[in-house]
Amino acid sequence: MLPETFEGRNNPWTEDGVNEAVKYIITEKNTLFDSLMGKVRSFDNLRGKLKEILFTGETVAYMQYNEEQEQLLMYGFIINNHNTIAIANRIFEMLLYNYFISESKYAEEMRGDALDNKPEFIKGGKLNVPLIMERFIKTQEYIRNLDDEEAEKKFIEDEGREKFLTYLSPIINGVGTFSVEERNRDRRRMDVVIHYRGRRYIIELKIWHGDRYNEKGGKQIMDYLDSYGLDEGYLLSFSFNKTKDPGVEKINIGDKTIYEGIV
Repeated sequence: MLPETFEGRNNPWTEDGVNEAVKYIITEKNTLFDSLMGKVRSFDNLRGKLKEILFTGETVAYMQYNEEQEQLLMYGFIINNHNTIAIANRIFEMLLYNYFISESKYAEEMRGDALDNKPEFIKGGKLNVPLIMERFIKTQEYIRNLDDEEAEKKFIEDEGREKFLTYLSPIINGVGTFSVEERNRDRRRMDVVIHYRGRRYIIELKIWHGDRYNEKGGKQIMDYLDSYGLDEGYLLSFSFNKTKDPGVEKINIGDKTIYEGIV
């Protein structure tokens, strides 16, 4: 990356340099990635299991004689992490997210709106995450069927997070990357860290399960902000509560600012 991206040999050996290297790696074409993606495209059952692990936050127990898991281990997709399945490494994880987003049935629907609004989302090299959440929420208001409980449940538990990441992808594509914070992952929550032009943005995507859980989620994101040295964070809640008004609300807690969006 010298001298196109960084001046001097010391400058790349920083957090920004590592993020640039990751962005370069996950967008290149090589024989290892070709082999992995060939397996994903060839085996529907493996593709479905990988997508389930990534997007639903399912904790899947490791079973040494499970045929699907044996295949995923053999091909190098997963590891046994304390008797649960985990994607083998962060590079593979980001590569798989990018692949599934590009192949998503929501890609055309989400990307068109995201690209139309992209100039508003980026000002002075910074992402306007509250506006991104607000516009995403609006795209869902006319798609969801609030009178169909089964459809609503499917949207919230299976589709919501995939749709948001599909919406986010073209906004940061080519400049930034995102990763999912694995240490905090569970079925109700997904913590997304965006790396964009040397800045971090932490968004907690969660399934709404009442005010008490919401307060707990707020406490957790405050702790994350402290650990990353940030003073602004974001919550995007997918809510079963039909009386909750969709939109984005700014909340000040001490010296921190939280923007909470309700879908």
